Amino acid sequence: MANFYLDNKDLQIQFEHPLMQRIILLRERNFAEKTQYDYAPQNEADALDSYQRVMELAGEICGEVIAANAEGVDLEGPHHEGDRVSYASGTVENLKAMQAAGLDGMSLPRRFGGLNLPLIASIMTNEMIARADAGFQNVWGLQDCAETLNEFGSEEQKERFLQRTVAGETWSMALTEPDAGSDLGAVMLKACWCEERNTWLLNGVKRFITNGDGDLSLVLARTEEGTSDARGLSMFIYDKKSGGVKVRRIEHKLGIKGSPTCELVYTDAPAELVGDRRMGLIKYVMSLMNAARLGIGAQSVGTCEAAYQEALKYAQERQQFGKPIIEFTAVNVLLKEMRAKTQGVRALLYETARFVEIYKQLESKSKERRLEPDERQEMKFYNRLADGFTPMVKLFASEYANQAAYDAIQIHGGSGYMKDYACERIYRDARIMTIYEGTSQLQVVAAINAVTKGTYAEQIARYAAEEYSIAIQPLAKRLAKLNEHYTEMVERVSQIEQEHIGFKELHARRLVESAGYLLMGYLLAREASRHTNQYSESAEIFCQLAEGKIAEAYTRIKHSTAEDIARYNR
Repeated sequence: MANFYLDNKDLQIQFEHPLMQRIILLRERNFAEKTQYDYAPQNEADALDSYQRVMELAGEICGEVIAANAEGVDLEGPHHEGDRVSYASGTVENLKAMQAAGLDGMSLPRRFGGLNLPLIASIMTNEMIARADAGFQNVWGLQDCAETLNEFGSEEQKERFLQRTVAGETWSMALTEPDAGSDLGAVMLKACWCEERNTWLLNGVKRFITNGDGDLSLVLARTEEGTSDARGLSMFIYDKKSGGVKVRRIEHKLGIKGSPTCELVYTDAPAELVGDRRMGLIKYVMSLMNAARLGIGAQSVGTCEAAYQEALKYAQERQQFGKPIIEFTAVNVLLKEMRAKTQGVRALLYETARFVEIYKQLESKSKERRLEPDERQEMKFYNRLADGFTPMVKLFASEYANQAAYDAIQIHGGSGYMKDYACERIYRDARIMTIYEGTSQLQVVAAINAVTKGTYAEQIARYAAEEYSIAIQPLAKRLAKLNEHYTEMVERVSQIEQEHIGFKELHARRLVESAGYLLMGYLLAREASRHTNQYSESAEIFCQLAEGKIAEAYTRIKHSTAEDIARYNR
């Protein structure tokens, strides 16, 4: 039987990381619920065993059910009937399988019926689902909205809506509009308080809403009359049972066809305010978007894995000139680079998840009691890392997913262009990943501050200071040399930027990508020291890729002048 957890040692290794002990203690609050719930872990070992058992179950459903339904869902797609959406039959089957296994709301607190699993487990589940069917990940993975409600909603809202999540109801986040895509500050959907009905009413149009006809939605709307920026926006929860919203149409898309992307019309739709007015975009949606970007990172890594597995299988089976094509150097090199990139960005994904988990758990703890000074420092430390790493992982994972899908088709040759093979669907699915939840260009904008403020440099220094096995030490020295070039690039750009505004923006992507290659290089070197057979080859290959990329960026920046600002802005 196919199991996407048991067949992937990269995933199993994540639970061996030293930070897991800290994560477990924070998540379980020192096992305070062990006598209240019979399924709550009794200790650290029990928690790790529980996490892995749930991942085994999720891996089985991904391998046996979701993957088997993927092609049928892609062909059938969702249906638009009478202002509503109905899923493809395979999507319905997938949702039932996840619900029957008790995997819905897995990260939610036990008092709402959830499993209280750490973020790393939900990210891992999203990766495995995306490997099976990236489109279904968009339907199931939007439970991030429930996490946002759990963080910012009232106790009464949590009681009513989070239990419904655990019971299998789906979510959407209704943010974008025809004239407000990346610029969410321009959202104009109106929210007005109705004294007669004692509720907020929403009026307007939302567009490109993933899983737009979900049972529950978080909606960004304008509550303050006379405003036209982020300060006039608030966040609401909308329940489809309340009525007032029609699906005008389902978009006809290139890929992820199982996930309905909708245009919605709100006509006096009742909704409830979440948190405080005017904080919708500034606080709540930014938190939601960061979670979504991490989710797309997981989706992209799952897509990388799917593309690699399809390419590897075909290369092993396809015979040309009397031998399998994997024996041709050009094909084998491509496969090994696909694997190295996938393992590199996966290491970055789970490192980011650990940073986010610790920060979020300490922030949650701060609402229960006053944090100790060392806890406050720890929270600030991981908050800074989470803010820097989240756009980085979204940038690299989505770009790698597209490259992996492209390479998978290349290895298949002409057959890969046909719908007979899954790589054709994977290629179409991957294309959106560098676009939604913030394009690659916007991720660079979000990440460049971590370059200039030294967040990446400080973390690179921490990785460089770790102990590496004798076999990996030469590679670590090569990475240290690359770090010298990275430091030179940052210094040169910062110096010229002081007198010529725009130079940093011109080279932002080169700086961010150079930092990313260094971070992933060190992460793979660290894993190769711990698990030589699993990572040593990929660590070496990735280091070679990093050397080429950073050398190119170094040369461009070294020879670039302030005159280039005007040249590229003409």
